[in-house]
Amino acid sequence: MNNTVATQPTKPIKPFKRILLTGAAGGLGRVLRERIKPWAEVVRLSDLAEMGEAGPGEEVVRCDLADKAAVLALMEGVDAVLHFGGISTEAPFEDIMQANILGVANLYEAAQKHGVQRIVFASSNHAVGYYKTTDMLDASMPARADSMYGISKCFGETMSRYYYDRFGLETVCIRIGSSFPEPANKRMMSTYFSYDDLTEMLRCSLFAPRVGHTIVFGMSDNDSVWWDNRYARHLGYKARDSSAQFAHKFPDTAAFPEKDDVTTIYQGGKFLLDGPMFK
Repeated sequence: MNNTVATQPTKPIKPFKRILLTGAAGGLGRVLRERIKPWAEVVRLSDLAEMGEAGPGEEVVRCDLADKAAVLALMEGVDAVLHFGGISTEAPFEDIMQANILGVANLYEAAQKHGVQRIVFASSNHAVGYYKTTDMLDASMPARADSMYGISKCFGETMSRYYYDRFGLETVCIRIGSSFPEPANKRMMSTYFSYDDLTEMLRCSLFAPRVGHTIVFGMSDNDSVWWDNRYARHLGYKARDSSAQFAHKFPDTAAFPEKDDVTTIYQGGKFLLDGPMFK
């Protein structure tokens, strides 16, 4: 007689109990929603906009990042944060201030109070957009924002540095280039950041044993390079995609930059023309 007791297969243990994704209704938030599920038992999705119904392993929480009490409640039970919330284009300072500046301040205060150990902050290449396209940047170089939006990302990077120095709350600031299905213009041949490479950089940022306060440039393995990630090697990130596959769409890429055109002279592109001083 066989007395062996049949056992049910156990579910694999996921690294995090709960990850918070802010900006879940945004362009990249919608892309990441399914991709990050293998990393946590529960993904808490947050945005001010409609996000649809919660699926398996999801929690949906509408939240205004400028509402301090709401953000404090949002952070309860969270292990790690992927912060993609806020305004993602140039806008009047009053709007930027609420979503991107006050929102970041509320987020970090809430994370510290609830004992969150790591945040991945979606910064932007527009924090350094006033460097020229002939410059090679690394994370040690001073920020040179190209817009009110870029200024808000500089604020977020500084806020995250303070919370690491003061409380030990680790952050990886990803200066995202251009994360779209494919480059839309010559500039994006240098800034292209595929969805797969973005996902991999997020995974590395969450799973690296220690990150301290790290600034990393979010880019694929493009042929035309403006950014050097030497100070982020400890993340273990290796891009798998490249804009090279789209080179046939922009045969005059080598002619970049064009004389007297600030959108090609400076890395920030058209953002240099969107600020209030040009209106």
